[in-house]
Amino acid sequence: MAAVRSSDESGPVRRAGRSVGRALRLPFTGTAKGIRKATHAHGAGESGLGRLIELHAVNGAGDVMITVALASTVFFSVPTDEARGRVALYLAVTMAPFTLLAPVIGPLLDRLPHGRRAAMAGAMLTRALLALTMSGAVATGGLELYPAALGVLVASKAYGVVRSAVVPRLLPPKFPLVRANSRVTLAGLLATGAAAPIGAGLHQIGPQWPLYGAFVIFIAGTFLAFTMPPKVDSAKGERRMQLVGRAGKKRQRPSLRSVGPSVFNGLQANASHRALSGFLTFFLAFLLREHPLAGQSAAVSLAIVGVAAGAGNAIGTAVGAWLKARAPELIIVTVLTLALTAAVLSAVFFGGLMVAVLGAVAGFSQALSKLSLDACIQRDVPEEVRTSAFARSETLLQMSWVVGGAIGIALPLNGVLGMSVAAGLVATGALFSVRGLLGAARHGAPHPRVA
Repeated sequence: MAAVRSSDESGPVRRAGRSVGRALRLPFTGTAKGIRKATHAHGAGESGLGRLIELHAVNGAGDVMITVALASTVFFSVPTDEARGRVALYLAVTMAPFTLLAPVIGPLLDRLPHGRRAAMAGAMLTRALLALTMSGAVATGGLELYPAALGVLVASKAYGVVRSAVVPRLLPPKFPLVRANSRVTLAGLLATGAAAPIGAGLHQIGPQWPLYGAFVIFIAGTFLAFTMPPKVDSAKGERRMQLVGRAGKKRQRPSLRSVGPSVFNGLQANASHRALSGFLTFFLAFLLREHPLAGQSAAVSLAIVGVAAGAGNAIGTAVGAWLKARAPELIIVTVLTLALTAAVLSAVFFGGLMVAVLGAVAGFSQALSKLSLDACIQRDVPEEVRTSAFARSETLLQMSWVVGGAIGIALPLNGVLGMSVAAGLVATGALFSVRGLLGAARHGAPHPRVA
């Protein structure tokens, strides 16, 4: 009888334990199911686009962990003058070699059409191992930190190039490319926003802990990359594209210039947006540390501008998905004009509010302009060379960010001067691109020329 009572009593205990377990798991399983439902909606799950969206979210979370660790070591842990020297050293050791390596990334990955999943997995694994390597040097800020940071930068940009090349192969039926890219980009932004405070919390434990977090995230991304559908590695119907055609040859491969003015001039406009982004990232980081916003600390001032830029980027991505592929040339011209206006007003009425406004407008304009460029490439570039076009255009845009960042670190910390230079960067892009974009919009989409 005692055994029977014990069995009867254990039944409710087990059921209660299972109920408690389900209740504790529900927030996590429910969140995971919600994320999966969102990323796989509208045919993205069947086409494989959902997997890429999830992979890009992992990529954004891992990158921001490394950014938190490096910023705390290179920027926040020392006085302003020393920090500027450290960041200058960081640029010299990482950005300068990257400027030389960036033109090689696109053509190199172009020659690996059957290994795109492996390339993305390799970029993830490389950053995981480098994060572990940097964990030993991040506390001291030793010189060995910088070669590892260069490796992280190159691997990150290589992933970005491959990701841009992969998207066209994963489009669901009747799914515009601009909407697909907006989903992928928005997933990365949301993951970055979620991971940033986690990275900051890990940093409170120790400067190396965000790097441990990055290691775990990138290891997960390595395995996730191999779950992409096999068609990612298919090169059927593809041809390689070069940026400028070589004259004097009977058979000339198509170039970005040969497919019409929309793509070529859209790329010039987007290069100015990326240069503005790189410039503001470095210039405002030092300017606000030395001269914070009224009534705020340096850290809070940087956070305000960073949140404004991130919010602008997210809104631009959402607007791009809503606009789909309508009049991409006019959209590029409009946001370029908007960014130029904001930069000019920031120079004339320099102050904390205008700096935040410029950050938001720059983020909004860059996101919407890039999505519009994607739409031009989808419309004007022949399918057999479209993948290569994405790889090479992304490489040029990353190089533009490096140039803007170099200008930002070299400029004196004068707010009016800095905003004037920012306006000059955007004005240069407008000078070379607006006329061609407006002409293309008036005459309609050109017929792609494939030699």
